[in-house]
Amino acid sequence: MSIQSKARRDARKRKTDRERNQARAGQPPIEPHAELRDRDGNLLAGVVRQSGVWVLGMDGRIAGSSDSAAQMLMLMRRAQRLHDAQGVPVKLVYSDALRDEAELEAATQGKSLADYEQQLEEEMAAAQPVAANGEPEPTAH
Repeated sequence: MSIQSKARRDARKRKTDRERNQARAGQPPIEPHAELRDRDGNLLAGVVRQSGVWVLGMDGRIAGSSDSAAQMLMLMRRAQRLHDAQGVPVKLVYSDALRDEAELEAATQGKSLADYEQQLEEEMAAAQPVAANGEPEPTAH
């Protein structure tokens, strides 16, 4: 390997990094708003907001997005309850902005945040799971 080929390779790498950073600079910022961590500090789930949309991430992947802060907060609290029920202690931390928007959303429905979350839980429980082909999954009787 020559010194010149290493210099060219390093220059290409710097140029690629610079172009990637310039492309990211034009995108709207990602605001972290909630995280669910286990006792070792590992991130289990998180909620961010980008361009006014709430995005839920779990297991290193985007699990969904919504305009509803209340839905995102409810899903994070539900994940916390599910982990606790399995005997896995977790810690949920969320921003005041997420809570405030969720409360405002509930208030527009004439409900408290707890009542609105209960309504969302009931709606989720009533919804039928959808199979990969887009059809409702058959229920066992």
